[in-house]
Amino acid sequence: MPVARLRGVVDEKGDDWVIVAVGGIGLLASVPATTAEALVAGEQTSLFTHLHVREDALTLFGFSTRDDLVLFEQLIGVSGVGPRVALGLLAALDYGDLTSAIAGGRADVLRRVPGIGQKTAERLVLELRDKVTPPAGGVEAPLTAAKKPLADGEVVAALMGLGYTQAEASAAAERLPRDAELEELPIEERVRMALQFFARA
Repeated sequence: MPVARLRGVVDEKGDDWVIVAVGGIGLLASVPATTAEALVAGEQTSLFTHLHVREDALTLFGFSTRDDLVLFEQLIGVSGVGPRVALGLLAALDYGDLTSAIAGGRADVLRRVPGIGQKTAERLVLELRDKVTPPAGGVEAPLTAAKKPLADGEVVAALMGLGYTQAEASAAAERLPRDAELEELPIEERVRMALQFFARA
């Protein structure tokens, strides 16, 4: 049975997940990091949800607005874009910036989001350009690159491959020095430097 809406009390939350208590049952939902930040344990919440079905798992994803839910479903409909990548896009760029970037053909903006490479950015623009609905102001509205300092996308993807969450990987990558010399280092060396963040923590 599809789960379209989740209303209840925030029982627990993490960087990109929340447990909502509904009728004595705690339901776990993956959410964009920005949504998790806005939720408060012990308070009521209402999330629009998408139940992602795989052969080996059922995963519930939650969103604070219906627009975010619709956009998430459009994103995962693009070849090569899974739920985790879609959550990363919604965490790095708000609805207005993300839809404006896609509708305006701004693959360069999408590429600056961790985990998004050139081919994926171009595919997002190609497949969704005529489907997304930017807010009032259109595609000419100013685009902010991201809500937080942009991390090294290659490093984030590598760390997530090692088992870290999107939020953990982004936090570590954002602490890397930002200079031309670092950008010339092999990905292995940049990942090694990022792993030092977890050692210190």
